[in-house]
Amino acid sequence: MFPVMHIAGETVIQQGDEGDNFYVIDQGEVDVYVNGEWVTSIGEGGSFGELALIYGTPRAATVKAKTDMKLWGIDRDSYRRILMGSTLRKRKMYEEFLSKVSILESLDKWERLTVADSLEPVQFEDGEKIVVQGDPGDDFFIITEGTASVLQRRSDNEEYVEVGRLGPSDYFGERITLHTHTHTHTYTITHTHKHTHILRLMLHYGPFSLITDPVQHTPGTVRNLFNTHQELFF
Repeated sequence: MFPVMHIAGETVIQQGDEGDNFYVIDQGEVDVYVNGEWVTSIGEGGSFGELALIYGTPRAATVKAKTDMKLWGIDRDSYRRILMGSTLRKRKMYEEFLSKVSILESLDKWERLTVADSLEPVQFEDGEKIVVQGDPGDDFFIITEGTASVLQRRSDNEEYVEVGRLGPSDYFGERITLHTHTHTHTYTITHTHKHTHILRLMLHYGPFSLITDPVQHTPGTVRNLFNTHQELFF
């Protein structure tokens, strides 16, 4: 790794350019723009730039220093030598499972791999709330093992009513990003004597755009899939 310094306002990477480095933020913050529009900010401990190195495609976004900052860079060859192995293992682990998730089944293999690269495994205990109705959210969840109860209430004065159950390969959270930006139901782990394992995909407009932009048609494809399946969620 090598240090990289930028002052506020400088461009770190430019959308459309060839990717050469992967970056980890040590100090400071960056703004991310896709097609000239701001989509998100990334702070200390965050990273960016890997998609162009993995897929050999042009940069999917422009990243500018929001503050004076210090980055650590990893060149393309080092990244592929050190980190690509874990990426490929992660792909192999999740690719077949994702093909069984109904909202993603019409994606081609390459698009599913793009999603797999962005998944984060999380684990919940029996009775633990994953999300709460009315809370803001920007995640899309896929259950890999265990079950969750779907609860809803019409007002703060009413009790929650169970309106559904979810199990392996079921998903929730897509309506947050595309519609209300808040959770429409409460999801609680239930009826399991072991941990429930869930894959989390960041679907906030910023990370969502960065995840899907490596292929030009993918954002529309995934958004259309979410619109098509939204009626399944009560």
